Amino acid sequence: MLLIMASIGGQLIVYLTGHDVVYGLIWLFNLNGEKNIPTAFATFLLLFSALLLAVIAILERKKTGTPVFHWAILSSGFLFMAIDEAWSFHELLIRPVHGLMGGDTFGIFYFAWVIPAIAFILVLAPLFFRFLLRLPAKTRFTFLMAAILYIGGAIGVELFEGRYAELHGTRNLTYNVFITVEESLELGGVILFIWGLLVYIADNHKEVRLRFE
Repeated sequence: MLLIMASIGGQLIVYLTGHDVVYGLIWLFNLNGEKNIPTAFATFLLLFSALLLAVIAILERKKTGTPVFHWAILSSGFLFMAIDEAWSFHELLIRPVHGLMGGDTFGIFYFAWVIPAIAFILVLAPLFFRFLLRLPAKTRFTFLMAAILYIGGAIGVELFEGRYAELHGTRNLTYNVFITVEESLELGGVILFIWGLLVYIADNHKEVRLRFE
């Protein structure tokens, strides 16, 4: 919440006073920035999620001896998301996808990386359906809510952002409102997911000990 408020405060300073630097603080806390504090925090959240998922995979394997494919895949996925959050590799897809689409206007697909992202989610969803059904009800509900928040921000709001950016550009207050909503939903979704993972560990494994030899 503090990071979100700092970003909103910075953008209000920009549009009320015209000063867009303020000793570098505006960019340092801008949710739409790269290689700044919000990006570092979001990257840390995703890395921590990957770590917790890996811990659960190890614990489940030792406890039941059953395959832990889904936990391991999720851990790898969150590790990739953390790397992408830090370096924004997904934006490299925009031009190639625009080339495949053809035309001069793209509407809600102006940020065209969302198209392969949506396709990827549609492919993965059936693979994880049974996995979700096997989870405890509380964990299943938490995971679903976290996914709705994160995907709703990262892809849902991004679609509207794309349409607006194509028509009005990105250097205006309204676009920054879209960015604030998007990034807030993403951060909230990952934080909720981490909470769900911690509760799952507490309910199913009680105690976790790390021993370094």
